[in-house]
Amino acid sequence: MDLQELLNDKGIKSKVKTETINNWLLSEELSVDELIDFARSSKDPIKATCIESIQIATKSNPEIATLNCLDFISKTLTEKAPRVKWESAEVIGNIAYLYTDKLDEAIKNLLVNSEHEGTVVRWSAAFALGQILKIKTQRNKDLIPVIESICQREEKKQHKKYIS
Repeated sequence: MDLQELLNDKGIKSKVKTETINNWLLSEELSVDELIDFARSSKDPIKATCIESIQIATKSNPEIATLNCLDFISKTLTEKAPRVKWESAEVIGNIAYLYTDKLDEAIKNLLVNSEHEGTVVRWSAAFALGQILKIKTQRNKDLIPVIESICQREEKKQHKKYIS
């Protein structure tokens, strides 16, 4: 079964699709770049499943992420679908330390998403920004006051802990 068949099979649950793709990524049967090429032209639900698979795979093996992955994911933070936004933010959180000098676009888009109406989008942006802060780069002097302001506005205390 190939990627197209897997994702188009209505008899397979979404969770199983995600786990299968994750396993393909981790076993190198499928590269992250191949998955990204497929996701670029996919509709939002399939794109989100592809990004979720990358998120799960990069959680256990961040090194599978390429610069192409960072660029793609940084751009998908701006897409309309909330699930695409939150899965993308979690990927950034997983891989940020690998690309410390290439995070400008991701940071800009995460800051926009920190104001999103959706709770999970804000939570995932907070997670990614918190991971970026942990890297302790020169960006922190500019990011810390902005993130402190976000924390003051955030009404849900559980979101604050992801940045702190």
